[in-house]
Amino acid sequence: MTLQINSERLWSSLMTMAEIGATDKGGCNRQALTDLDKAGRDLFVDWCEEIGCERRVDQMGNLFLRKAGTDNSLPPVLMGSHLDTQPTGGKFDGVYGVLGGLEVLRTLHDAEITTLHPIEVAVWTNEEGARFSPAMVGSGVWCGDFSLDYGWQRADKQGATIQQELERIGYLGDAPCAPFPIKAAFELHIEQGPILEAVGKQIGVVQGVQGMRWYDLVIHGQPVHAGPTPMEQRQDPVKAAAQIITQLYALADEFSPQARATFGDINVSPGSRNTVPETLTLTVDLRHPNQDILLKMDQKFREISKQVCQDSKVNYEILDEWDSPAVAFDKTCINAVRSSVEDMGLAYEEMFSGAGHDSVYISKVAPTSMIFIPCEKGISHNEAENAKPEDIAAGCQVLLGAVVKLAM
Repeated sequence: MTLQINSERLWSSLMTMAEIGATDKGGCNRQALTDLDKAGRDLFVDWCEEIGCERRVDQMGNLFLRKAGTDNSLPPVLMGSHLDTQPTGGKFDGVYGVLGGLEVLRTLHDAEITTLHPIEVAVWTNEEGARFSPAMVGSGVWCGDFSLDYGWQRADKQGATIQQELERIGYLGDAPCAPFPIKAAFELHIEQGPILEAVGKQIGVVQGVQGMRWYDLVIHGQPVHAGPTPMEQRQDPVKAAAQIITQLYALADEFSPQARATFGDINVSPGSRNTVPETLTLTVDLRHPNQDILLKMDQKFREISKQVCQDSKVNYEILDEWDSPAVAFDKTCINAVRSSVEDMGLAYEEMFSGAGHDSVYISKVAPTSMIFIPCEKGISHNEAENAKPEDIAAGCQVLLGAVVKLAM
């Protein structure tokens, strides 16, 4: 007999968790290490302990709830995501991966099935980066990319640090925040983009995560009066920026359909309507799932900036803000997901994640993959974020199949 999750129980759990930090517009505001985040964590722990799971909390507040296997000396199969949200977040981002993992454990518990390997559900601290920067700092410290002291000292706008807030809400654990042997790790998530909905497929079999490069491009011109100064005599940083933006859009087209170029923030100084700006700062976000192509885009960006600014007689500097290399997920984990989908007879799309997830860091130290389901109009990080109950159930059923394949 095929194991089946309880889809109504899963949906009910999601809606119950959504009441913690519920917003007037139907979303959630449950930012990391607030009292509301504590309430969400407490509820999740209670649910897990009801079915006999053991709790472990590490020094960054990362939570691990374990269902024992028949041989607990073997490495666990890991599921999970995060419970923290954006200030105007939705009901599914992160929490679906956590409560989907819980539903897998509940299903096995109900069927009185004990797998060979233990199975754990993780809740990673501060994935969103909304209250404390950077994002994914809990999993980043855990995998070794950041030091524990760095993680502890991240502060919110009021000056409260992660260490202080972990201690305040009772989630400053004593387990080492460091990797441990893992058989396989799976993260179930809404897509946060429009691809699955557009192609009419229920499951995304995620191959990896786009590489991401963030920069601040600072262009220095000459502030002069907008009226008397002829166009050809200006040292105008806005004109240079416009040409650079145009060429970077063309660069994204050159490496389409998977390349991305985004300019989310433009600031000029002195910011006067009738003065050519002295300085322009432009944020540049370049992405591609192929690391070699991303490096080519990086090189081309630098060449374009140099040539345009030289021709425009302005000075410039490129400040490298963040470099997250492209991630290729583990083939065994991907195959387990694909096999589970095919067993169910569902339509699926092989795809890459356009957003960062804790799986980026987990994949550095453990075999990892992700499972996506559609979200309405691709909207996420928004109170209007929505997913269909039948898709929620299908994704969790795929997770169950993949986990059982590797945990038995």
